[in-house]
Amino acid sequence: MYIKKIIVAIAILGTIAFGIFGYYIYNSIFSSNTNFETKEKVVYIPSDATFSTVMDSLQPLLKDPESFRLVAEKKGYAANVRPGRFFLNKGMNNNELVNRLRSGNSPVKVVFNNQERLEDLAGRIAVQIEADSASLLNSFKDSAFLSENKFSERTALGMFIPNQYEFYWNTSAEEFRERMKKEYNRFWNAERLKKAEEIGLTPIEVITLASIVQKETAKVDERPRVAGVYMNRYKNGWKLDADPTVIYAIKEKTGNFDTIIKRVLYKDLELDSPYNTYKYKQIPPGPIWMPDISSIDAVLNYEEHDYFYFVANVENFGYHKFAKTLAQHNRNKQEYVRWINKQGIKR
Repeated sequence: MYIKKIIVAIAILGTIAFGIFGYYIYNSIFSSNTNFETKEKVVYIPSDATFSTVMDSLQPLLKDPESFRLVAEKKGYAANVRPGRFFLNKGMNNNELVNRLRSGNSPVKVVFNNQERLEDLAGRIAVQIEADSASLLNSFKDSAFLSENKFSERTALGMFIPNQYEFYWNTSAEEFRERMKKEYNRFWNAERLKKAEEIGLTPIEVITLASIVQKETAKVDERPRVAGVYMNRYKNGWKLDADPTVIYAIKEKTGNFDTIIKRVLYKDLELDSPYNTYKYKQIPPGPIWMPDISSIDAVLNYEEHDYFYFVANVENFGYHKFAKTLAQHNRNKQEYVRWINKQGIKR
């Protein structure tokens, strides 16, 4: 009888112990283990991350890091960490957290425009995806890639069509570059290629001219008219005489792209540079800016008119006064020069 009581007691203790263990396991897996009050938190897992790296990132976000470690090891995640950007929701349990980190890599919206050089573009992209600016710039300037795709360092900026794109955060520099080449090919569809051919320009020449148009006017509705002026000059064998190209030439010669130049001087027009369209007749060797799609399409669909000249309109800032003759242009220009002198702008 005594032995029977011992067996019953042991059985009861075993059941209790098993129940406690079962509760611990259930609690470890299915109870909330987040330690933040906001609706969600974003966690970035680098491509070279180990499970230790993940734990370091999650430590401040978890009530019980050790219970998460236990579940992660049991589910095989600890040995198979995946990089990316992950949204963790308030109230998630360890099972949900591991599942999210295994298969919930969320894309990011990558946006860029108005970049002057490849260096600027690399810096802009580097704050949006994992790849750093140095690796991005190296991939942009890779001679084998450029040669294979008929670009050069001077024309490469034209390959990047400004827009909003969806990428995974852990996209590499090379993956980003390859995607941008595909987007460039998609942008230059049969319709745009046909229009470029009809106006006698290559896609890169269109983008280069569009970069000048965009630097001349921020007004989207005025861009086709400005483009028409440059196409009139180009088709008639004139030099483009575009001030923004001179400004770019100065920056390239000095290596100081942070310089702000508001006024082009007569002496600047003599600068020996292939970008100086006051000195050389051809379209510059590459874009001086990253033009918007609106500027590219403005060139492809330029306004047909008889204007050959334009100057800033001091009576309607942001827009320009257009002229068919040099005499008319000079009158408009005098008005602008008087205004700029009054503002005390020397450079």
